[in-house]
Amino acid sequence: MATINLGNIKFNWKGTYNAGTAYAIDDVVSYNGSSYVCILASTGNLPTNTTYWNVMSSAGTNGTDGTDLTTTLTTQGDIVYRDGSGLARLGAGTSGQVLQTGGTGANPSWGTVSSDYVKVANGTLSNQGDLILNNFDFTTYKHFKVYLNGVNTNNNSEYLAIRFQYDNSGSPATDTGSEYTYFLKGRHVYGSSSDTGENSGTSLQDRIRTNWQTTATSNGASWKQDFQFELSNWNNTNSSKQLFIRMCGVYDNGTEYHYYLDGGAVSRNDTRAYNGLRFFLNNSNNFNVDNYYIYGIKG
Repeated sequence: MATINLGNIKFNWKGTYNAGTAYAIDDVVSYNGSSYVCILASTGNLPTNTTYWNVMSSAGTNGTDGTDLTTTLTTQGDIVYRDGSGLARLGAGTSGQVLQTGGTGANPSWGTVSSDYVKVANGTLSNQGDLILNNFDFTTYKHFKVYLNGVNTNNNSEYLAIRFQYDNSGSPATDTGSEYTYFLKGRHVYGSSSDTGENSGTSLQDRIRTNWQTTATSNGASWKQDFQFELSNWNNTNSSKQLFIRMCGVYDNGTEYHYYLDGGAVSRNDTRAYNGLRFFLNNSNNFNVDNYYIYGIKG
């Protein structure tokens, strides 16, 4: 009967190439970072000799086999990319920056995100007499939105009021004259009753009223109110300024009143270069704001 030599039925891993070892067909060795399979039995022939060996997997060329990354990447936060000729290092950018592409044929870089809607300030208020937001940057932004979240007071019979701020010969000042007009319209629901319409109209006043009542902590520390204000198209010129108002929340004096109000306010004094707002209570100096935020909107 004829004998047929089938050779190995699987590759035989032999480790690192050794010139003194006799290699048979389908033996596999490693040599200088690459792996080779024997195609013709031999001893002492380097794996680079294509008569006896075929490449199974090849190490990278031009220094791109990964072993050079330890010299390319030197500092925590580094990123590796390919420039026009090979691997290159991009060091960590400044905190808050993002990775940007320059498009085809350009290298990546770090950059600052440009937005038309930007948070410019935020904070909290605890047992304070007022919250003054002034010196708005009208050069960068044409509009502003102000959010007061979680407003309540330490006293009964209080409401949140506003007056406009202006620059008085280099010093911030509050306009207390009787020149504000405001209007709020909305609904309120109390107890188990149906909802009831609400309207507030005034003649000239010395302040802007933003809600009917603010819950005192003694009546319900968890009952708080949220406000949104929009300063539309304000600037540094002497002109009347408009303020849009939105309010939602609960007033509790033993019975819960759920309020939803919208409205606006203006000052008819066109000689002031208004540049901010002062929030305060009508009777006392103790109110709280869980969080306030100011956002600037570019034109």
